[in-house]
Formats: sequence, C-alpha cells, structure tokens
Amino acid sequence: MRLRHIEVFHAIMQVGTISGAAQVLHISQPAVTKVLQHAELQLGMPLFERVRGKLYPKPEAHRLFVETEKLHRDLQGIRRLAASLKGRAVETIRLVATPTIAISVLPAAMSAWRRTFPSTRCELATFHTSEIVNALRLGEADLALSLQDPRHPGIVAEPIAQGLMTVIAKRGSWSAAERARPFTPAQLTGELIGHADNDPLGELVVNACEEEGVTPVFHTVVQTYQIARSLVEAGAGMAVVDPFTAASGADKVERRVWTPEIPVQLFLLTASHSPLSHGARELANSIGAVARACIETS
Repeated sequence: MRLRHIEVFHAIMQVGTISGAAQVLHISQPAVTKVLQHAELQLGMPLFERVRGKLYPKPEAHRLFVETEKLHRDLQGIRRLAASLKGRAVETIRLVATPTIAISVLPAAMSAWRRTFPSTRCELATFHTSEIVNALRLGEADLALSLQDPRHPGIVAEPIAQGLMTVIAKRGSWSAAERARPFTPAQLTGELIGHADNDPLGELVVNACEEEGVTPVFHTVVQTYQIARSLVEAGAGMAVVDPFTAASGADKVERRVWTPEIPVQLFLLTASHSPLSHGARELANSIGAVARACIETS
C-alpha cells in the first residue's frame, strides 16, 4: 500500500463513510473512492463490505487498521515537526524546563544572557520530564532543563550543576548550632510535607528514612518543590527539596543538608540529532553558571 492509500483507508475507518473521509481529507468523494479501489486492487482483496451505500470493514480491515494507526501517529509527529521548522525563519530559541528549575534558576540566568543577546527571541515553557522528551524529539524545543536524566536513546543529558537534597523549615526553627549540622531522618518531628509518589527524589528521601527505621507520615503531599517551599514559608511544616529550590528561598527559610546525602544534578537535555545554535549554547552556559553559583553561595 502506498502512503496515500493508508491515509484514505485510515480516514474511512475513523469516520465510517466515504463522504466523511472526503471531508476529513479535504478532497472529493470520487477521489476517496478511486484511491480506496486502487488500494484494494493492489492488495488483491476487498477491505469493506458495501451494503446499500454503506461501508462495513471486513476482519482484514480491522487488522490492517491496528498497524496503520501507528503510522498515522508518526505522520502527525512529522507534520508537527515540519510546521515547527517552518516557523523558525527568525532566530528563536525554545527552552522548556520543569517547574522547579523555571522558577528557581531561570530568571537570573535569562537576565544575564539577555545582556549579550538582547534581541534574540526566546520562548519559555514548563513541562514535566516525560513531556520534555517528546518536545525535544519532535523538534518543538531546542533545549530543556530537568533534575532527571530520562535515559532516552534520542536525548543527550549533560549535567551542568550538582548539589544535595536540603531540608527547609520556617525561619527561627533551628539554632545556629543546629543549622551547622546535617539533618537526619531521626530528627523528623512535626509536619513533613511530602512529594508525589512518582517523584524520584522524594522516593530517595523516603527510602533513606526507612533505612534508619523512620516511617515518615505526610498529611500534605505536593506535586512540585516550589509548592513545598511556599508551604514551608507559611509555617505549614518542613520539607526536603532540591538544592536550587532551597537556595532560591534563602531569605525566607532555614536550610540544613539532608543526611545521608542525596546528590541532585541539573541536566541540560537536547535532542541527539539537533546541535545547539550559538545563542542556545550561551543560554545553557548562563543557566549552568547561575545554578552553580546558587549552590556555592547557599
């Protein structure tokens, strides 16, 4: 079957009629009929029963549709990629980041980068890591930032900064001597704000507690570290967060390194088939510099 045959067949299977397929494909009904007949001729068998002007898919058509559905999704991805490339006639850098990094690191990094690239267009968006991978693969983003390495064959993950998971509490919670010492699971008292079950760093914190014989109880569970920090600032409890979130609220919270230590890396993510432009690489360098400075001065 040719690609046009598959496109027409898929449309007919989706809407159930020749006229409906013609509307979906923006072509005439005779054109749809002709392509379908040609496809059946090449296959050497009919795909539909024709009863009183209606089409009823034969078992072979249903089996074929399962395979063409995969191809249809790939074609949609190719169209989105083509549209994305067409829209880049003017230099544009498209950056996506997880919400935590977008709030804690990006503002200062963008401000520094703008001094050298004042007129370059930059589009910013926040995605979760699974969505970031799709955006990079489809060419909808040039670079991305995440605290996770997605370990995807089509994605290059470059570590650009590293720190340690940090316990934060409302100011005045600890003495100066206490702040100088790491925070252990055995010291957990009061309300501890938890993270979603699918959060990898949150799972490491829970595992560390369980290894010390401590079972943390979370009455409040959040999706992002920024929400956890806001709750801590309001006196709603303590939280264990990434070092970038902890440092970005240094004037409103107190911090102690969590022990046993849990390293946290900030990854620059790019598509393996798409090298960065000069402007995009300089933006990545600015982000890395700000992130490392954030950790070093915290």
